[in-house]
Amino acid sequence: MSERHWVGVAIDCADAGPVARFYERLLGFEVRTLDPPQWAQLFDPAGGVHLNIQGEPAYEPPVWPDEPGRPSKQLHLEVEVDDLESAVAVAVGAGGREAPWQPPDRNPERIRIMLDPAGHPLCLFLRGE
Repeated sequence: MSERHWVGVAIDCADAGPVARFYERLLGFEVRTLDPPQWAQLFDPAGGVHLNIQGEPAYEPPVWPDEPGRPSKQLHLEVEVDDLESAVAVAVGAGGREAPWQPPDRNPERIRIMLDPAGHPLCLFLRGE
């Protein structure tokens, strides 16, 4: 079997620029390529996987929570933080928003569902949970 190594993930959206800047601020990644609205590439300065943002003209944002017959999330990022309220503030300041619906079986003092500028849900959760 040939060698394989996972190096990153791509997120689709309508315009790569705002989504790239959101994840740059939220994750502390470095934007190395930015060609909005089609493409952006972000790298973790500490190494590890990178994040690609791909603009798609026909993009439709997912609905959260999922609804039958509507576009749904295909995956979401899990972001561990040491200060939840501060991380929520960074996400909002970077162009994201808190999801209006939060799962009722989750403690909002430990985990918060956010939406990036393109509507993708992501979880911010306190370290140690």
